Amino acid sequence: MRIRQFALVGATTALLAATAACGGSTSSSAGTSGDQIKPVSVTIDGVGAVDTDTKLAKKVPAEVRDRGSLTVATNAPYQPFIDFKVEGKTDEFKGLDYDLFQAASARLGLKATFSQQPFDGLVPGLQAGKYDAIAGGITDKKERQQVATFVDYSASGTGFLVATGNPLGVKSVADLCGRKVAVQKASNQAKNLAAYAKESCAGKPVEVKEYPENPQAVQALIAGNVDAVAATKVNLVDTAASLSGKAELVEDASAPNGWLASPNGFGFLKANKELAEAYRAAVQSLIDDGTYDKILARWKQTPIAVKRATIDQAID
Repeated sequence: MRIRQFALVGATTALLAATAACGGSTSSSAGTSGDQIKPVSVTIDGVGAVDTDTKLAKKVPAEVRDRGSLTVATNAPYQPFIDFKVEGKTDEFKGLDYDLFQAASARLGLKATFSQQPFDGLVPGLQAGKYDAIAGGITDKKERQQVATFVDYSASGTGFLVATGNPLGVKSVADLCGRKVAVQKASNQAKNLAAYAKESCAGKPVEVKEYPENPQAVQALIAGNVDAVAATKVNLVDTAASLSGKAELVEDASAPNGWLASPNGFGFLKANKELAEAYRAAVQSLIDDGTYDKILARWKQTPIAVKRATIDQAID
């Protein structure tokens, strides 16, 4: 899973302008009919119906609640988080983020409309008030929090692939000291393992061997040229399944989402924290009733599941 990067632009004046463009105050006291909640129901393929929770819906700022809808900017394709429902048709979407955001919106009595945008235009558009939220496999990073408040709904870190039977007894990153580890060239894994070895391996450095692509790193493991492969854990799940009898994924109970797991989140304008908190509560309700697990399972993303939806929990 590559980290999606975008530039941060604008300043305080841009944020203030964006707040006004998005409808002004987000206080729940705004508007004249803010207590009127119209139930919404959506049906997620393979999951079932998701309905409005009136108590949760009251957490939505009145201006948005009165509107009954919000717009979400995304950039497809970026599977499994977001993709076009039909190839070549850019106004219909599918994917983990699409399903989860639709479900959370229905829980809040809202309808969400997704719009395709250039990836480097997502944050500027959010600042300018062109849409209410951004989604699509976006990593919550501290730098990005200058502009957006993130509702973190999953976390993804580094996993380790080893030969079947785990002959070297690799249980965590600590067991890679003194070992040869294959990574994709210029990846986070290459950088993080080098830093870890320097700080924690005390004379038994990790020999990081870089390959142009992950498949080549995996082939180096199968050929016996390295002791392990380090890559994004969620990607290695499918790799391990396809290499049954040849390789297996290390399961570290202390890091179930992978080593140095970073959260993925839905972004809302920083000034609209009340709306972000409403979505955090909605996602948590989906976690609590099992809908969340069904959505992740549908997209084969159970390894990135979290037990609590949080706000702005970036690790870097």
